[in-house]
Amino acid sequence: MALPTLTPEQRAEALKKAAAARTARKELRDAIASGKETIPGVLGRAKTDTIVGKTKVADLLKSLPGYGPAKVSALLEQTGIDASRRAAGLGDRQRQALLDALK
Repeated sequence: MALPTLTPEQRAEALKKAAAARTARKELRDAIASGKETIPGVLGRAKTDTIVGKTKVADLLKSLPGYGPAKVSALLEQTGIDASRRAAGLGDRQRQALLDALK
């Protein structure tokens, strides 16, 4: 499928929107890292908040203190969650398995 041709104004608006989304996801990860946000709280609003919903679960977990790529990969494998899964795409069982594994 070919991408639609955008006018320069549409392209500038799309780039601005994408930059705002990246900034919001970065702020979310920083809030998790500092302890202002918790994984259960973030996953609880993944279906309603588009910024949270479009963030990869692996990125959210890597934001936790003490969780690096190896630990996150092992946790995702243990809970049966694909590494590319986004927060809004988690099923109820996957979400519960992840929360249980984090306790």
